[in-house]
Amino acid sequence: MATEATPRINARYLEQFTNSTVRILGRVTALRGDSATVDANGSIQVHLNRDAHLTLNNAAEIIGKVQPDLSVKVFQAMDFGSNMDFKAVEAVVDATHRYKEIFYNAD
Repeated sequence: MATEATPRINARYLEQFTNSTVRILGRVTALRGDSATVDANGSIQVHLNRDAHLTLNNAAEIIGKVQPDLSVKVFQAMDFGSNMDFKAVEAVVDATHRYKEIFYNAD
């Protein structure tokens, strides 16, 4: 059974992945009801589901679908705490797109 690839992206790749499921690791900079803002090399508006329990200023991984307005509809959100090396995160995102044939189908 094939599974859908969920490439790791940041804000600069949102437009390239419209209507696709992606993974975003960033810092939660705002929480407002059922939405949040995540800083992943730029601000990303995310629409949370009822199972999402994020903490302001913590790192969070978002798995969701990029909407036409470049917001992300969350399928799953995980709080990764306050001790995250965001330089390492950016290196992984860069490698994902430099060697995309390993991580996702670019068609």
